[in-house]
Amino acid sequence: TKPDETGHICVRLSDWRAIGLFTEYIGDPEKMKEVFVGDYYYTGDRAYFDEDNYWWFVGRADDVIKSSDYRVGPFEVESALVEHPAVAEAAVVGSPDPQRYQLVKAYVILNEGYSPSRELALELFKHTINVLAKFKIPRIIQFVDAVPKTISGKIRRVDLREQEIKKKEQGVERAENEYFYWDFPELSSKKK
Repeated sequence: TKPDETGHICVRLSDWRAIGLFTEYIGDPEKMKEVFVGDYYYTGDRAYFDEDNYWWFVGRADDVIKSSDYRVGPFEVESALVEHPAVAEAAVVGSPDPQRYQLVKAYVILNEGYSPSRELALELFKHTINVLAKFKIPRIIQFVDAVPKTISGKIRRVDLREQEIKKKEQGVERAENEYFYWDFPELSSKKK
């Protein structure tokens, strides 16, 4: 890849094999073909390097949001949201969109003392405009009480993505406590 171009993180296996690297997915030869290609093991992670040769983790390949011609890692957007004092936790996924393929959607869990409102959604949109690149700004914010997690406490983004797909298939235009960027004409003067 070139600087600032997101690519796959791979481990070259031709010279040596890392201790602890598994040898196969038992009973899944197709998965083996996906992750072991030539002399490389594809980790399933995505990253890029900048002009100073610093490497930046973008996210798991299956968690990366594809919006228009951009790839957005959920972690940077989640980190920006939790900087706001109202936000206890955020989970970011792609929501299906016919024009952009996916829109960046944030599920937001609020800290005690804060309640879902149009005003707070506007405040969070403004906050992300100030701290994120234009293409990373969430286009949808939904306030929720909880997000699905694994037994070890990791966010189950796959469940949230499936929820978004089902919502679109059922023709649900807006969920409870869900706000869209375009609901706020006052944001049009800011970067989109």
